[in-house]
Amino acid sequence: MPENSFAVVRNHEEQYSIWPAGQDIPGGWEPVGVEGTKEFCLSRIQELWTDMRPLSLRTASADA
Repeated sequence: MPENSFAVVRNHEEQYSIWPAGQDIPGGWEPVGVEGTKEFCLSRIQELWTDMRPLSLRTASADA
């Protein structure tokens, strides 16, 4: 993998981040199938992550 290639990852709270492609992803995070330059990945996160609240807070708000 090129040094400037990243993967978009997501945790159990549906929070997004990027991680260097080809490196082991830390526990608690999983790839979402998007890889590319840092700029591309951050742009994709902006499209995907429309509600910045953690999943647990969104769920609690919906139940209230």
